Amino acid sequence: MTTEPSKAPPLYPKTHLLAASGIAALLSLALLVFPSSDVEAKKTTLSLELESPAEQLTQDQDAADAVQATNEPVQSPFAQIENSTDDTQQTAQAAPAPVVEEKKNPSHKEVVVAKGDTLSTLFQKVGLSSTLASEILASDKQAKQFTRLKRGQKLEFELDSDGQLTQLHSKISDLDSISLSKNAKGYAFSRTTAKPTVRSAYVHGVINSSLSQSAARAGLSHSLTMDMASVFGYDVDFAQDIRQGDEFDVIYEQKVVNGKAVGIGPILSARFTNRGKTYTAVRYTNKQGNSSYYTADGNSMRKAFIRTPVDFARISSRFSMGRKHPILNKIRAHKGVDYAAPRGTPIKAAGDGKVLLAGRRGGYGNTVVIQHGNSYQTLYGHMQGFAKGVKTGGSVKQGQVIGYIGTTGLSTGPHLHYEFQVNGVHVDPLGQKLPMADPIARNERTRFLQQSQPLMARMDQEKATMLASSKR
Repeated sequence: MTTEPSKAPPLYPKTHLLAASGIAALLSLALLVFPSSDVEAKKTTLSLELESPAEQLTQDQDAADAVQATNEPVQSPFAQIENSTDDTQQTAQAAPAPVVEEKKNPSHKEVVVAKGDTLSTLFQKVGLSSTLASEILASDKQAKQFTRLKRGQKLEFELDSDGQLTQLHSKISDLDSISLSKNAKGYAFSRTTAKPTVRSAYVHGVINSSLSQSAARAGLSHSLTMDMASVFGYDVDFAQDIRQGDEFDVIYEQKVVNGKAVGIGPILSARFTNRGKTYTAVRYTNKQGNSSYYTADGNSMRKAFIRTPVDFARISSRFSMGRKHPILNKIRAHKGVDYAAPRGTPIKAAGDGKVLLAGRRGGYGNTVVIQHGNSYQTLYGHMQGFAKGVKTGGSVKQGQVIGYIGTTGLSTGPHLHYEFQVNGVHVDPLGQKLPMADPIARNERTRFLQQSQPLMARMDQEKATMLASSKR
């Protein structure tokens, strides 16, 4: 086996070797004095990779401890540059934010009265004691109005920051509100009544069934319908004269609060067309303050007697001298008119007069007899009972309720037996020509026409506008 001898390194002149060693030394010194960024970055990365999480955490803690010990922040190599760039921002971030203490506003709570609720239970619903409710009621006599609760009524509570009651408020109607406010002595009660704005409203209707149904469909309330029947009751018998196709126009007062209708006033003017004949009525208050209704030309709507003493009743038996009595079963003159209506229906006095009788009278049962002046007398029989204040020897006014429909005496069902006498002689009240009341006084006629004519013109205009709109 042959072994090759190793080669010796090449030999350089001694001067060359000394020169190379000098250059290498200069390069090493340059790298130490001027390190490049690449080299520095590689060193940092290498250092992070080599350090374990535990070692890094230890170093971070040591740095934090050092800052806390010296109470000086660690300066960044670029600290001077950052400070010169935005001193204002640095100062704002360093300054602590001021602490603002928010004041609590009084708390507002509302509850709606439900079935079975009392003032005590409502107090408990908003976190107040029932004892407080008792104390409040005892503090003011008028505070007891808060105990007259209605289902759906809303109570509003105002509480301070400590949860103590400062005010209690409730609206009891569209116009009235009641309140309790805390003061130095306890709680003070107050009641507020809003003053409504009064305006006029117009309604037009055509009868295609009953007056009450047609009026309701047109938007006329029940009370205004009754008022209209009363105004025209001297000329129109609403028990038998109403026909399909009859028309009415009404202008009435309307009470408004915050744009909402909260009540109604009297009829200002009206027009009723019955069987092709038109009747007009205007409300007028004279200089003495007395109000009444007159035709558009100033004649009184008020007669000495109203035509029908029961509103919207049905005539069940007419005036006849040869009627067969339904109970006695024999021919017996029926000297009056029977109006059938539900039990308890109000009966009105046909005119002003003196009550000759308010009591029992044979087959008539409970009866009222009224004397009107020297010539006229009316009788009302089979009443269920008498109205409060109606008694023998007393006085009544036209249209005043004197009793209620019943079946007392010889009667087969609830109805009113109504008789009319002129100078002691029974006459048919349906055929009797009623005496007129006085017209507008001469010295007030001009003033009356100044009110009447614009009202009549408005009804014409409103009706024409409505009809034109319905044809579009």
